Amino acid sequence: MFHYIKSIVKREIKGYFNSPVAYVFIVIFLILCGFFTFNVSNFYEARIADLRAFFVWHPWLFLFLIPSIAMRLWAEERRSGTIEILLTLPVTTGQAVIAKFIAAWIFVGIALALTFPLVITVFYLGNPDVGAIITGYLGSFFLAGAYLSIGSFTSALTRNQVIAFILAVVFCLFLVLAGWPPVTSALSKFASAGFINFVAALSFMPHFESMQRGVIDSRDIIYYLSVIAFMLFANTAVLNSRKSG
Repeated sequence: MFHYIKSIVKREIKGYFNSPVAYVFIVIFLILCGFFTFNVSNFYEARIADLRAFFVWHPWLFLFLIPSIAMRLWAEERRSGTIEILLTLPVTTGQAVIAKFIAAWIFVGIALALTFPLVITVFYLGNPDVGAIITGYLGSFFLAGAYLSIGSFTSALTRNQVIAFILAVVFCLFLVLAGWPPVTSALSKFASAGFINFVAALSFMPHFESMQRGVIDSRDIIYYLSVIAFMLFANTAVLNSRKSG
């Protein structure tokens, strides 16, 4: 079983780097990270040796870049007809979903790792909090995983990659803004306090911001893993329903 999952992971990663998609994504990600960190957040002018100016933009960069990667996970398989071949391998649909997700998550992890010059820069400028940098990257990695799981789910809903992309962006945007005061105050006009608190608790941002402060709380890790597990379960259910249909 694990042999076939490993084979799918290898196939997916190889597929990324055999096409321009991976290189375009990485280049755009690195350029945007540098632009927002140095030009928009005025990294040097702040005279603070930390990476908060770098991490603060990740929810917004991921909002468009991650769905652009995830949209092809199943939509392309369905469009090209290779999904039938993939699902005839001696693995369950759930195992195939997990394998493709892991491959995409590894790819995004590689893109994050390539931002290491920023880490070198802050160490050159001062004595940053190493713990905050580590938890910051960890938070970004888990946030990317949550975005990917949502994108994988929306990709399974349609064979049209553009539709999959738009659905993922809308879904992720909702989870980013769920706890935002203007959203909660708008909901307060017609919803109960309990419902508003429930919606706010779904937001990515409190968990992401907690890890950017250098705090590793098991509740934040459990939250992200729960989102990922639920979306992959839904992803599997959609594919199984289409297969049986």
